Amino acid sequence: MLEVIVIAFWSMLPAYVPNNAAVLFGGGRPIDGGRIYNGRRLLGDGKTWRGTAAGTLAGIAVALVLNVLATPLPGYLPTFPVTAVFTLPAGAMVGDIAASLIKRRTGRDRGAAMPGLDQLDFVVGSLSLTAIIAPAWFSDTFTIPVLLVIVVFTPLFHLGLNVIAYRFGWKDEPY
Repeated sequence: MLEVIVIAFWSMLPAYVPNNAAVLFGGGRPIDGGRIYNGRRLLGDGKTWRGTAAGTLAGIAVALVLNVLATPLPGYLPTFPVTAVFTLPAGAMVGDIAASLIKRRTGRDRGAAMPGLDQLDFVVGSLSLTAIIAPAWFSDTFTIPVLLVIVVFTPLFHLGLNVIAYRFGWKDEPY
């Protein structure tokens, strides 16, 4: 079981990092350009081009570092093919942006909680994009036990990191 947990965390680390990096390095021009649909912003000021780029680049950097670290341990920890180096972090950002769109369309304000969606949006985005672009690597890496660990562990991990970011003043809400 420990091996499954380690593989799950290792494989998702490039997707876990982007949203945190986007919060730290974001700001600037919003992706939606201030556009309004049915009286509400499409995404809001929290989704910016700089944050999306910074988050994606941070996730790519993590995947590349993990590849270097995994080299002396062949067969135990998966290495990331070039496609997954990009799809895991980019998919995480797309999932987060899609969640903002859903929240705005359901009448929620920026920062409003939507349990489940808030914790798994980036997981669905990263795994979906990776499954489409790198299907063989995806099926070899994300076995059913690994996926179950990700679905159970991620909300707890996500909430813990958000509480820490909130206490440091990096986030406006602790969820």
